[in-house]
Amino acid sequence: MNWQVLTDWQRLLQWPGPDTEMVIWLTQVFAVVFCTVTVNFILMRVIDVIDHFSRKTQNLWDDALLEAARIPVRLMVWVAGLSVAAEMLQAVSESEIFEYVGEARRIAFIAIIAYFLTRLVTNIENNLVDARRMRKPMDKTTASAIGKLLRISVIITSLLIILQSLGYSISGVLAFGGVGGVAVAFAAKDLLANFFGGMMVYLDKPFRVGDWIRSPDRAIEGTVEHIGWRLTRIRTFDQRPLYVPNSLFTTVVLENPSRMFNRRINEKIGIRYDDWRKMPDIVAEVRQMLIDHEEIETDSRTLIVNFDTYADSYIEFFIYTFTKTTDWVRYHEIKQDVLMRIMNIVHDRGAQFAFPTRTLHMHTAPNYEGEGAPGPEQPPEAREPDGKPARNRRDCKQGWKGEQSEETGDDDGD
Repeated sequence: MNWQVLTDWQRLLQWPGPDTEMVIWLTQVFAVVFCTVTVNFILMRVIDVIDHFSRKTQNLWDDALLEAARIPVRLMVWVAGLSVAAEMLQAVSESEIFEYVGEARRIAFIAIIAYFLTRLVTNIENNLVDARRMRKPMDKTTASAIGKLLRISVIITSLLIILQSLGYSISGVLAFGGVGGVAVAFAAKDLLANFFGGMMVYLDKPFRVGDWIRSPDRAIEGTVEHIGWRLTRIRTFDQRPLYVPNSLFTTVVLENPSRMFNRRINEKIGIRYDDWRKMPDIVAEVRQMLIDHEEIETDSRTLIVNFDTYADSYIEFFIYTFTKTTDWVRYHEIKQDVLMRIMNIVHDRGAQFAFPTRTLHMHTAPNYEGEGAPGPEQPPEAREPDGKPARNRRDCKQGWKGEQSEETGDDDGD
């Protein structure tokens, strides 16, 4: 290999051809790759400096843009440098593989742009739902639905552009999709039902990620973890994952306790019948206790404390009120405190709680044996001529056969 030709700078700057010496085009290819690595390194340092200053600003969109462009820019530089090197090799080689360099470069650029746009959409979605960055963060369910639609649109558009760049007719592809869409719709009707069910969840927003939901119609209860296009993942209270098809949400009744304004306390309490005179004072004091309670909502919610009914072994009054909190654990703590205060009120009034009781009245007959008076008149006992008690022949006849043969003999002797 003649290394002295490298001193001729004009030949190094010329585009290589079939007659170019190997040392020349190898040096040119190495120079292109080296420049690619250098530009990539310098560009990354520049992006880091810009990102450092952009984080000090209040604008969130420049952060999302830089973070989305970090990897695609590096890929762009590498694709450009390697494609130039491949074209140099194509000029000095007769291999047919280098004929597809131009098409591969176009497809790579389109894919990189699509990758950049999808990353940008994802970063914007994360910023919109981040409470630390937004004063009024967007609902996660809505942001996720819009983000998925935009990403799907970018992917479909990029695929159509790639097909167009490869020489395929997009109009023919769309026409085929229109005709084949009918067959696909019939074949995948359940999949489409789940898709549109997911769309209704995103649009109507009966629940969102993090909500506690339950259905009286089905055995569905838990916390929503993920809302997909086909399935919704719910974590039950015993920590089991529950996967529900989205089409089910269009036909069942769904309850969302996470959107409650208050939680209700509805209890019935019974005291003894002997304490009926104390009932008005107990009811009045319980009502005042609930009004004064700092965790009970009485301004905008119904409060009822009244004597309710006569039961079998007690008289009953009930309380109907609402707590200010909707937290499940805190609600039970407040309910316990209310019930304990009611017990103290009943005790302080000298009354007692009732429990099931039964009173039994017994009447005994008078005893005449020690008074010399005859008892109740009874018929005289029938006796046989020999003094023995007479037998009831009808009973003897209807007895068992063994009894007849033992006591009365056979039928002929009788």
